[in-house]
Amino acid sequence: MGKRKKKDSTKILKRILISLIAVIVLLVGVGVFYIYNVLGKIEKTEINKEDLGIVKEESGKDITNIALFGVDAPKGQTGRSDSIMILSLDKAHKKIKLTSIMRDSYVNIPGRGMDKINHAYAFGGPQLAIKTLNTNFGLNIENFLTVNFTSLPIIIDKIGGVDINLTNGDLKYLNQHLGNKSTPVNGTGIHTLDGEQAMAYCRIRYDGGDQRRTERHRTVLEAVFKKIKEVPASKIPGIITDLLTYVETNYSSTEILGLGTSNMSLLNTDMVQYRLPEDGKYQGKNIKGVYYTVFDIKETKNDLKKFIYEN
Repeated sequence: MGKRKKKDSTKILKRILISLIAVIVLLVGVGVFYIYNVLGKIEKTEINKEDLGIVKEESGKDITNIALFGVDAPKGQTGRSDSIMILSLDKAHKKIKLTSIMRDSYVNIPGRGMDKINHAYAFGGPQLAIKTLNTNFGLNIENFLTVNFTSLPIIIDKIGGVDINLTNGDLKYLNQHLGNKSTPVNGTGIHTLDGEQAMAYCRIRYDGGDQRRTERHRTVLEAVFKKIKEVPASKIPGIITDLLTYVETNYSSTEILGLGTSNMSLLNTDMVQYRLPEDGKYQGKNIKGVYYTVFDIKETKNDLKKFIYEN
């Protein structure tokens, strides 16, 4: 049971923090150029941008799409992308958009055929994973951020906790997931949760099933995003230092700084969340004894493009 809990905890950390890192990438551009040397700690991985299946007609200059992956393998090894998200920096509509894609989605992986989308990373790393996103959903992604492992509680404690509105269902199970190092939460309503408490909140799975648990992940991410925007510039280097040893990307330090400065106008906006496929537009199906999330790829592609490019 202990090993299972640790594995589940690690997966949740990846899902939330790949997005947190992307948010911090934006914050880097806010006059904190002395972070340049810290950014040099990022593990840069070159990919062939000529072989990413990019759909150029969707390459709007005011919208930047970045693939975010969380992999279930130790640093230095290739594993499946347990978490797959698309971060869209939309200056046209002045929004930061975050799309998550269900990991069991049944799609065509170039050169491999129909399979779960999270297998693409295991088959060909970020190169094939990005190509799979572009070719199936008509996207123009050229860059990525991958996280192998990190510690959500440490980062949340660094920013002074996160404010979460707890329901009766949340409270019923949250304290059951707390270790001996954290204080139990009493009462529903808005509470400032420390790192361990927030982690326990994310691990709840018996109230509302997996969809509600996914919603909790997004709730914590939203709370972290809001809190990060309030963090004094002097504390940002420490947060980044804690995260960067777990990041792999094809961005250079200069490109990250440029990304931050060119998107400063988005820092005062809220993050808009989305998930594919949408509720009511997919079904679970066993194919040759393996479970897949099956959906109409054409309809889902149109839903995603509308969210990224039109809203």
